[in-house]
Amino acid sequence: MTNPFSLLIGWLLDLFFGDPQKLPHPIVWFGKMIAACEHQYNKGTHRKLKGALIAIGLILFVFAITWMLRYGIISLHQTDTDLLGLSSWDAAKSVSVRVCPMLILFDALAIFYCLAGTTLIREVREVFLALDRSLEEGRKQVARIVGRDTSELSAQEVRTAALETLAENLSDGVIAPLFWLAILGTPGMLAYKMVNTLDSMIGYKTERYRDFGCWAAHIDDIANYFPARLTAFLMLLYSPPKFLDKPSGKAERGGVRGGLNRLKFVWKNARNHASPNSGYPEAALAAILDCRFGGPHYYFGELFDKPYIGTNDRPLTTDDMKTAVRVNRMTEVLMVILTVAACFFAFLSIPS
Repeated sequence: MTNPFSLLIGWLLDLFFGDPQKLPHPIVWFGKMIAACEHQYNKGTHRKLKGALIAIGLILFVFAITWMLRYGIISLHQTDTDLLGLSSWDAAKSVSVRVCPMLILFDALAIFYCLAGTTLIREVREVFLALDRSLEEGRKQVARIVGRDTSELSAQEVRTAALETLAENLSDGVIAPLFWLAILGTPGMLAYKMVNTLDSMIGYKTERYRDFGCWAAHIDDIANYFPARLTAFLMLLYSPPKFLDKPSGKAERGGVRGGLNRLKFVWKNARNHASPNSGYPEAALAAILDCRFGGPHYYFGELFDKPYIGTNDRPLTTDDMKTAVRVNRMTEVLMVILTVAACFFAFLSIPS
């Protein structure tokens, strides 16, 4: 159970500051743990088994450490039951959970570190600004946020890569962490970030990671199944200009028109993505912008021939980026409202 004030504080910190560049970051620590384990165990035989044990072990480790830290904070804050006039330890504990400033601060900082909405938007904006200066600068800037080889991308491909990442990471970096916060509290949110970090580092179907990282990829698919679809739904909930389908059912400039048409578009095109989840927010954004995502990309020197999402291969512009950013922000706000409500009702359920 997370205090709703912790969520609001953590979200506002991310909204105004983004990822802190000069402070220790738990996600960086996650990455170092994963890299050390991969270097030590991704060799020899039984790589799939070793990768599975490491992935599950790291996820449970993060959940357990976070739970113990929170429990320790509550215990330190535990006020003597005699001073409060309370008759039981459970009653005193309930008061401590409700009013513990240290726990509120701890959860707020954890939420701040787990959310990546503002930083992602800044990075995508920088891609478009860099591309206005030169194609080479745009390629270098987009390489900061995508895993594919960017050295040969065209200007259109750079813009497409940036907007695909904006949509996909709206789910991974904002909606999914908040979803798991609502379900399992701060320990669940941080455990999800370990899941996501594992997938981003070793969850590739390359020769090096195919066996060792397959469990990391599968766990990430499971953890993102509902958040990805919720992300697409919230994006469409905010953005459709009309809820009545046009008779033609055709796409128009400015997006696929009609709420039902957009849902059909997402359902049809999301499954074109290699990931069982990433296609949903990407298809939602493609429907909103009336554009085409996907296609073949190089990862670690290997060509992956991905199907396209959408059919309108029109030039993308800075206005499209601004629309996508606005959709991201409003989708994030909708999810924060839902999560605050969930935390509030859970908070009220604590015995007084």
